[in-house]
Amino acid sequence: MTDRNRRFTNKVIVITGAGSGIGRTAALAFAREGGSVVIGDINERDGTETARQILETGGYATAVRCDVRVPEEVEAMIARAVSDFGGVDVLYNNAGVVRYGTVEELSVDDWDFQLDINLKGTFLTCKYAIPQMRRRGGGAIINTASVQAFASQKTVPAYAASKGGVVSLTTTVALDHADDNIRCNCIAPGTIRTPMVDQAADTFGPDDPEAAIAEWGRLHPLGRVGKPEEVANLVLFLASDEAAFCTGGCYRVDGGLLSPLFNG
Repeated sequence: MTDRNRRFTNKVIVITGAGSGIGRTAALAFAREGGSVVIGDINERDGTETARQILETGGYATAVRCDVRVPEEVEAMIARAVSDFGGVDVLYNNAGVVRYGTVEELSVDDWDFQLDINLKGTFLTCKYAIPQMRRRGGGAIINTASVQAFASQKTVPAYAASKGGVVSLTTTVALDHADDNIRCNCIAPGTIRTPMVDQAADTFGPDDPEAAIAEWGRLHPLGRVGKPEEVANLVLFLASDEAAFCTGGCYRVDGGLLSPLFNG
């Protein structure tokens, strides 16, 4: 029987965007369950702080400054996982960004910025992590899509396109590497209380950001926005042996937001 308190003992987990929000929450959770965590983040200070929180509780972690748009930096992050902890067992692609505007308003730079981080970054981490997983006899990849891959909203053309791409990339990686005992799934969060959502609330509801977040929460059948811990719980399940027969899927953690779409 699986010991749910130590599911990741002797496992090495690489997480991008782990300096804050869902990434940090997941990193702390993996470490509590015995995992050695490589924290990749473009913000070196935030990544180091996540590592410090893990280390001070007796866990194992190392922080690496990594811009997921840059192949050499992604390759170096995976190399650190190998040199510090011996390999890679789990990859959680959490890094993501959004910039708002219609296709007419959005600059080419803003389009490239979102596609490069959200989609190209996911490609690069998979590219360099998969050979290391194969050497370990297999592994698990969890990519971050979004409900907006399935039902978009106004002014997020690049973000929605990138997340739709993540869903398609996930299924192909799952098919290509099933024989390597490498599983690949993605998650589709609804509105989760993260720094990204706080920033959006400051943009679209500057007079009362908390009211804006509460309003977004009411769009979800459960009547609220989600918590980072609720997303991390799903990520850890998909990364664990408990999900050994799950690959190529996209799992919603959206408070029921997409239920009307899928249930007619």
